[in-house]
Amino acid sequence: MHLTVPVALVLGALVLTYAVTGLARWLNVRSLTDYLPAEFAQEFDEAEYGRSQEYLRAGARLEWLRESLDLMLVCAFVLLGGLGWLDAWTRSFGFGELATGLAYVGALMLAQGVLSLPFDVYDTFVLEARFGFNATTPRLFVMDRLKGLALGVVLGGALLAAVLWAYGTLGQWAWLAAWGAITAFTAVMMVVAPVWILPLFNRFEPLPQGELRSAIEGYATGQGFSLGGVFVMDGSKRSAKANAFFTGIGKRKRISLYDTLIDKMSTSEVLAVLAHEMGHARLGHIRMGFVLAVAKMGLVLWVLQLFLGSAGLQEAFGVVRPSAHAGLVLFGLAYQPLALALGVAANAWSRRFEYQADAYAAKTLPDGGAKALATALKTLSRANLSNLTPHRLSVWLHYTHPPVLDRIRRLTRRPA
Repeated sequence: MHLTVPVALVLGALVLTYAVTGLARWLNVRSLTDYLPAEFAQEFDEAEYGRSQEYLRAGARLEWLRESLDLMLVCAFVLLGGLGWLDAWTRSFGFGELATGLAYVGALMLAQGVLSLPFDVYDTFVLEARFGFNATTPRLFVMDRLKGLALGVVLGGALLAAVLWAYGTLGQWAWLAAWGAITAFTAVMMVVAPVWILPLFNRFEPLPQGELRSAIEGYATGQGFSLGGVFVMDGSKRSAKANAFFTGIGKRKRISLYDTLIDKMSTSEVLAVLAHEMGHARLGHIRMGFVLAVAKMGLVLWVLQLFLGSAGLQEAFGVVRPSAHAGLVLFGLAYQPLALALGVAANAWSRRFEYQADAYAAKTLPDGGAKALATALKTLSRANLSNLTPHRLSVWLHYTHPPVLDRIRRLTRRPA
């Protein structure tokens, strides 16, 4: 296949994205400092701080290798006419247009999964194990992948079919129909996932009666906050890392705590983390996040409509019979710089929400709440070997949360 202008532009978009993210990663490693920030003097010793930095370096090397191989394989596949060959191959089975499209996209996604598998295995059983995090057994690893594959085929396949049908049959209204389908799917998943999907991967048990549960329920009642439940998740069966998260909408709001979080923190620290999560709901961040995500998706689908209408584009990549499925895959490649730009905007909003949730927790917790949240953040950083000094470009491009030092410094400026 010839390197025509359309092909050069699409591959150029991939190379540009690779270069920008690679630069951010390189600067992130370069920003590591020899001195421990004063705020962490009581949490880290020099050996632990050095270990957290080596964890970042090791992860950066792995991601660089993964992304470099991905870029080379995609470029080779495109330049060798792979997109057109795959379209001809899937059409040779004699399926209808929709089934052919599902087979086409599914084959590419399966190939991507197979190629990424060695990196996932290394990440889990070598890198994470080396730093004392991995608790995943080979059997659990395989079962996770099989369950994820089954969900992808059933749920992802149904959604993909709706999108391909819309763009293949509805003309100028396709993007609106696809937008509606994806929005409805996302809203349903916000309700269904915590109850039916997440338990396929982890066990969720109600937090037992005791000091912590009483503190959480007392705080929630004082804030007029209705909870659908507080659960402990067996995160330790996969990793030693600690976390907590908030799911659901309306009266179905649920808080889930990793068992590792409970093991590593005091009651006041866990309560501070939950107050932060409740702050997101109280301040409307979940609703606003959903609206922003829906608006972003609408923009992307509209741009996809324009992309699919570009005359001769698919033929330049060796696709003899232009289709919604081949156009969707091409758009996925060309879209990368736009995805990066939209991600920058979305992450900026997310970081702003995190600061607001921190302020809410500090304001509504009992005396010493700001200090308790700052201490909890330090404990999480130590437990997860977090990077304490990320480069601003990396933060700007990828961070949904502000750097932990920035959050702690804001909190400690508030009256305790």
